[in-house]
Amino acid sequence: MGENEGHTESASAEQQAAEFSENMIKVAEQSQRLVNDFLQQQAKDGGQIDTDPMNIGSAFMELTAKMMADPAKMAEAQMALWQDYMQLWQNAAKGMLGQGAEPVITPEKGDKRFRADDWENNQIFDFIKQTYLLTSRWVHNTVHDVDGLDDDTAQKVDFYTRQFTDAMAPTNFVATNPDVLRETMESKGENLVRGLQNMLDDLERGKGKLAIKMTDPEAFSVGENIAVSPGKVIWQSELIQLIQYEPSTPQVHKRPLLIVPPWINKFYILDLKPQNSFIKWSVEQGLTVFVISWVNPDQRLAEKTFEDYMVEGIYAALDGVKAACGEEEVNIIGYCLGGTLTGATLAHMAANDDHRIKSATFFTSLVDFTVSGELKIFIDDEQLAQLEQKMADQGGILDGAAMSSTFNLLRSNDLIWSFVINNYLMGKDPFPFDLLYWNSDSTRMPGAMHSFYLRNMYQKNLLSQPGGIEMCGTPIDLRAVDIPVHIISTKEDHIAPWKGTYVATQLYSGETTFTLAGSGHIAGIVNPPSVTKYGYWSNAENPPDPDDWFAGATQSEGSWWPQWGKWVAKQSGPKVKARTPGSKDAPVLEDAPGGYVKVRSDE
Repeated sequence: MGENEGHTESASAEQQAAEFSENMIKVAEQSQRLVNDFLQQQAKDGGQIDTDPMNIGSAFMELTAKMMADPAKMAEAQMALWQDYMQLWQNAAKGMLGQGAEPVITPEKGDKRFRADDWENNQIFDFIKQTYLLTSRWVHNTVHDVDGLDDDTAQKVDFYTRQFTDAMAPTNFVATNPDVLRETMESKGENLVRGLQNMLDDLERGKGKLAIKMTDPEAFSVGENIAVSPGKVIWQSELIQLIQYEPSTPQVHKRPLLIVPPWINKFYILDLKPQNSFIKWSVEQGLTVFVISWVNPDQRLAEKTFEDYMVEGIYAALDGVKAACGEEEVNIIGYCLGGTLTGATLAHMAANDDHRIKSATFFTSLVDFTVSGELKIFIDDEQLAQLEQKMADQGGILDGAAMSSTFNLLRSNDLIWSFVINNYLMGKDPFPFDLLYWNSDSTRMPGAMHSFYLRNMYQKNLLSQPGGIEMCGTPIDLRAVDIPVHIISTKEDHIAPWKGTYVATQLYSGETTFTLAGSGHIAGIVNPPSVTKYGYWSNAENPPDPDDWFAGATQSEGSWWPQWGKWVAKQSGPKVKARTPGSKDAPVLEDAPGGYVKVRSDE
């Protein structure tokens, strides 16, 4: 090596060290500022931190008491774990000697954490993986098999045990993740510096709370590259903007379609991109499509009730549809919470001899909450009281980030830990993904409405009981709903479990069709025919037991959209000349997607 080359390499190394040092100084300064901000905020709040906001402690204390009451069973479980470890050690020894051995345990199908080849081919990482899986299985089985716990406590313990074991996965730590180790060595630790910077940025953006960035927020703009189906806002109230979409066929069915999305999230999940837009596809089927865009409420709307969402939401939208195209009769779709509201509204209309809605479709919607999934663990009396106090402290509004965090916990490996690994350990920026941009675009909720919904539906399950709930002074009964109904649910739904949504087939009095789509709460619904994925199940009969329904169902490939399209066409009447948005009685206010949907909770 020449003298100049040596000097060049030395200078380059010194430059790299200087850059690394400069980066670390910046990170340290930002860390110190954030810590100071956090401590000042704690002092301002009286320095009090709720050590058990999810009311977990009492559940695990009860679990411990039950376990201690049966020490023989605990000893048996520990012996089973020891035997599994012994088998794993023997297999590892055989591997060291070049002898093949079947794994003692393998990841469950769909577990994406252990896809790297090193988890299979490297004996050390394979041993780490199997040790974790064995221990995780033992913890879950031991907790699950404890006798004497009531159902709610058992479900809470099981859920938070899974959160703990997911958090302790070897993939979540630098020293036990082969991909992270490789990146650390190749980048000389730059990935960890970038990751720390990403974490500090997320803490700063979350004002002391870890607001994990799931996608590039600069990659998307509502109304520019998502939510771009052409249409006009033609009606507006305090709670809604009503959008009418431009027709794309010369003729349309006479009866228009009104879509009621949830106000927990924004409507454009049904209009992300032209390729997977349910709204665009529905327009192409010759339907005049109207969509409610809910306001992102602030403290001024804190006292809005569930009834207000019916009167100023669905009823106002029906008036807007009539004003825009002269049609009083409509078909309706309710999605998730929007479907719960739609069911209650239909029952209220039936009680008042109001027949404007001629058919109803429900996307992943609960109206009976007997089987309501893991969300129910957040809704005991203690947690509801804490939530209501929190909403009161925030001016009667539930902050959007709170609901988002709860939903992310339901799929923590996909929506939390995968980003911890990518953003903080690998030091990478998240991939631009429209669905995750929508997921991060959370909404606030009025405290009065939210409390009523959680207490009367999730906790007391009053909506499915005749006269259990009054709307505007009228006792309502879902059994009075006698129009054609099509219920679309999804097989892997963590938010509205399909067996819970199926209960509605036994409630409505009209002809009811139940379709079960593959995948989950979002992907199972946003599944266009152009992408042959997931499939769906159908059955002409609706026996009382959902397992019997599934046993007799026929599976079909591809999207359920065309099947539903044929069904809704039968409910939509003859063809008439296509209608452009707006009218003299419903003048155009602005272009779709309107202003309400662009209001962000984090601004």
